[in-house]
Amino acid sequence: MATHKLLLLPGDGIGPEIMTEVKKIISWFNARGGDSFETEDGLVGGCAYDAHGKSISEEDMARAMAADAVIFGAVGGPKWDGVPYDVRPEAGLLRLRKDMELFANLRPAICYPALADASSLKREVIEGLDILILRELTGGVYFGEPKTITDLGNGQKRAIDTQVYDTYEIERIARAAFELARTRGNKVTSMEKRNVMKSGVLWHEVVTATHKNGYEDVQLEHMLADAGGMQLVRWPKQFDVIVTDNLFGDMLSDVAAMLTGSLGMLPSASLGAPDARTGKRKALYEPVHGSAPDIAGTGAANPIAMIASFAMALRYSFEKGADADLLDRAIAGTLDKGLRTKDIASPGTTVVGTAAMGDAIVAELDALSA
Repeated sequence: MATHKLLLLPGDGIGPEIMTEVKKIISWFNARGGDSFETEDGLVGGCAYDAHGKSISEEDMARAMAADAVIFGAVGGPKWDGVPYDVRPEAGLLRLRKDMELFANLRPAICYPALADASSLKREVIEGLDILILRELTGGVYFGEPKTITDLGNGQKRAIDTQVYDTYEIERIARAAFELARTRGNKVTSMEKRNVMKSGVLWHEVVTATHKNGYEDVQLEHMLADAGGMQLVRWPKQFDVIVTDNLFGDMLSDVAAMLTGSLGMLPSASLGAPDARTGKRKALYEPVHGSAPDIAGTGAANPIAMIASFAMALRYSFEKGADADLLDRAIAGTLDKGLRTKDIASPGTTVVGTAAMGDAIVAELDALSA
């Protein structure tokens, strides 16, 4: 039996609260037997800045590089609004993504049957929704140079962010999209803004060429990213896998999150390339929602996206698809029983707190495994 090493980085705001619920799930799998998980905790974000003067220490960065997977909570909050830009809480997450070369960000948007009425869209629009947004994560405008604010004098300043993509960056995310689509509905929609952006022209060209070079069995369509945002709220079930760049992927995946009823429902996986020797990928798993400082410490946070992110770790890092399916069924079964955190509550349901939701999912794991 294998032992897998996990680095847990709870972060700020509600991060520690939802990470506590993931620890319950990890303990359940360890107690069941089979493969086991060894965990250690580290600091990232504002709490790391408070402790070390930087958003992640060199020691915790080394732990992340050595771990089989990183489980990440959330970072940031008003407390750190005034810290220098290069050590802001979000810089810790960006460094993890860049140094670990986590170029592929997988963001599923799944509508659990019990939550079809929690969405702001009509039931028939989102019931049965199961799409995957694949966001390029280490290139584009978030990392491009120059990135400056220049004082022009006379009270004027100029801000510059640079959108940069090389062919290989687009090729590898396109290949990942086509390969994932083969395991799902066999359709990829590539989104960019080739009508106004040169990076979009190259993106369209490279995705098309990659499709012709070994993936023509997969249906490919191209869509402008703004039109894609509109279509996501008009008829989202037309999509299977959406592949797009860093900036558009950030925005479109948040739109997709609200289709499911709450940002608290959307997990994600960030994956690197397979190691040439071992075949293993560096990986980081995190909920898409932020640190929610307004509810931190109240026990109201929804831990489902965090728990579902661990399910993605089981699937993509540890090849434990059956266990991932079990955990997904436990989440769905808990929702079927009418338990809800406040963000997804509806008439006739029972509102529970963060810890009670985690306990209920553990209890459902017990019931499913009995």
